[in-house]
Amino acid sequence: MATFSYYQQNRSFTPGEDLPLISSELDSVRTYQWEIRFTGLPGTVFGESDLTLAAKKVQGLEISVENKTVDRVNDRLNYPGKASLGEAVITFDNLYQRETAADLFRWFQTIYDPIRGFQTQFTRPGGGGGSFKANRVEILMLDNTMNPHGAIELYGAYPVKWSASELNYSTSDFHTIELSLKYDFMDVYNNSNKPSYS
Repeated sequence: MATFSYYQQNRSFTPGEDLPLISSELDSVRTYQWEIRFTGLPGTVFGESDLTLAAKKVQGLEISVENKTVDRVNDRLNYPGKASLGEAVITFDNLYQRETAADLFRWFQTIYDPIRGFQTQFTRPGGGGGSFKANRVEILMLDNTMNPHGAIELYGAYPVKWSASELNYSTSDFHTIELSLKYDFMDVYNNSNKPSYS
């Protein structure tokens, strides 16, 4: 039986002198208070901070586990199987001075260069890692004072789709670029429990 409530009780107050107490324990993260950062993009891509400034929407941050069913004599049991990660879709404003579209396309060209027909190189000189992957894509969650209080981090991200929004004379919308990213690993944490992998 529950013996504790996060909701504020006994809202006694003096009218005209103070305000009733309200619950603050259930304050939530806002969908519009975030910032994205890119670390270790391939050498052909410039302006990591420029991409941060241009990003306006992030979708597809997810992880799921396949179900594995095992049949016994009279029972059917379920176990967690292999994990599957989602596909992040980041929408960027196509900024004039930042050359966002060209920077994102240069990153895509590290996977496949449609002009020369080159595929990506899977190893960088000296071994270790793929030259086409970003070391980290970090989505920072900001609190009400715009300070980071947690993050969602994607490791080993690389582009699988570059897509330009519609060009149309009859609208006044800003032009955007969508970049779809696959990633190998993800982590979610608050500053109070940030993991250490060393």
